[in-house]
Amino acid sequence: MKALVIREFGGPEVMRLEELPDLIPGPNDVVIAVHAVSVNFTLDVMVRSGRYARGTPLPHVLGVDPSGVVIAVGPDVDRVVVGDRVSVQSGIRCGTCEFCLAGRQSECNSGSSLGVNRWGGYAEQVMVPQEVVYTIPDSLEFADATVIARHFPTARHMLKTRAELQSGEWILVMGAAGGLGSSSIQVAKLMGATVIAAAGTDDRVRTGLDFGADYGVNYREQDLAAEVTRITGGRGVDVVAENIGDPDLWPGAFNSLAVRGRLVTAGAHGGGTVPLDVSRLYLRRIRIIGSPGCDNADIEWTMEQAHAGTIRPAKIDRIMPLHDADQAHGLMERRETSGKLILDPTLSLNLPTV
Repeated sequence: MKALVIREFGGPEVMRLEELPDLIPGPNDVVIAVHAVSVNFTLDVMVRSGRYARGTPLPHVLGVDPSGVVIAVGPDVDRVVVGDRVSVQSGIRCGTCEFCLAGRQSECNSGSSLGVNRWGGYAEQVMVPQEVVYTIPDSLEFADATVIARHFPTARHMLKTRAELQSGEWILVMGAAGGLGSSSIQVAKLMGATVIAAAGTDDRVRTGLDFGADYGVNYREQDLAAEVTRITGGRGVDVVAENIGDPDLWPGAFNSLAVRGRLVTAGAHGGGTVPLDVSRLYLRRIRIIGSPGCDNADIEWTMEQAHAGTIRPAKIDRIMPLHDADQAHGLMERRETSGKLILDPTLSLNLPTV
């Protein structure tokens, strides 16, 4: 099989196409022929450049969210069979710690992450334990399955488990046109909330509205907190779903919260170090909640919704061959995309390998 292997951290050119042995599954493993894997800023670009907060051993293969077709299984596998169309969850939990046993897999610190500290899906094949493999509907394209599996479980965990969003509450969703933002809008609407979509251009605001938001705000052109206050009749929102970590945008999002509001955050591609008005934090009894990952219940909910057709993926900007990953990373770094970037190894040509 061919894979893009990183043997040193650096620019996009460090991803080199190599010929590797085909994968042979262990007793509990599933081998998948990859048809789609997304390009993400934090979990791909930052990992590749050596800037990710958690260490990544070298050599390494990126790719946190592959989807494809099962081509081999180990003797103990009973969740899927050869030929099944599947997607993969990146968080591979230990299954034995107190958090895993309690169904709080997102809090497990003993597992591994596909594409971060375990070889991922920037390859023609990927191998994972069966517990993180989920079948997808025949009606769902692989690219769409990758986007749905990547963002919806995290969005649902953020809003239901961590922020405890309730029917009838108000929520402000930042980065509303992105993968996590558009997923959060849909999850919030399914939970009965009133949603304000916030994004950096009028087109992106309209995208948030198209995904079901009730109101929209352009936070680059408008005073975000003032607009949210006006829309909510002076009250503010109960929850802010934040996934940017931009020091210029954080105050507006934070100041949009009502008394006893909750700001839940997962993502920091805007920098991650932000100002915090501590007086407002304690006087208004606000909670700030970090929420990486998801639990198995969130993944199962997502797959149920995908099979039912009640959710739809974020916009896909383009699908590119695996060997064009360097170009895809360049587009991502220059912010020249208007949706998700997807790599498809089945489109790759028979290019020279190293």
